Amino acid sequence: IRMTVREAMKTLQAQRILSVERGRGTFVNPLSSWASLEAVLRAASEGKNDADASIQLIELRRMLETGACELAAGRIAEEDIASLFNYISAMKAAHTINDVGAFVEADLAFHDVILRASGNVFVSVLFEPLHRVLEKRRTETSAVPEIQEHAIGHHQNIAEALQSRDAVRSRQAMDAHMQQTLDDLKHLVLETK
Repeated sequence: IRMTVREAMKTLQAQRILSVERGRGTFVNPLSSWASLEAVLRAASEGKNDADASIQLIELRRMLETGACELAAGRIAEEDIASLFNYISAMKAAHTINDVGAFVEADLAFHDVILRASGNVFVSVLFEPLHRVLEKRRTETSAVPEIQEHAIGHHQNIAEALQSRDAVRSRQAMDAHMQQTLDDLKHLVLETK
């Protein structure tokens, strides 16, 4: 057992989660110095500092997804564009009956199509560990019908921009969606709690 604990401590030190100071003890480092995305995400999904984590996740999504959307404009296949419009229809149907689970599922699937269509393998790999946390956060925000309406409109704009194959318009459409998501989170979710 002692060996296993020692190995775990070494791993946590290597990931800069813990620091050992001789003669003083072992300390948990601030989240900002951790070197493991998985550990940061786990802390963010279970931590108390939910407002900050939610905002920072949207900031990260904005950086990755606006670029992915710009790349996708020149690379997206016709069947993927058809999928985007199908997911919008699914979001509308879920919104009509207020099925939050189905709404979130269609929302995440819509974004996945764009990430894959970017043709950049690193984008998808980076996004994979975020998926679980994003699903939890999306369920919180998507419980508000007004937020669902905003999302549907923005998804429509994004799909139309990608259909036009205009990279700048696609990037701007995704950026507007991320700004709306941030505004909705701040005004309709965080301030109502």
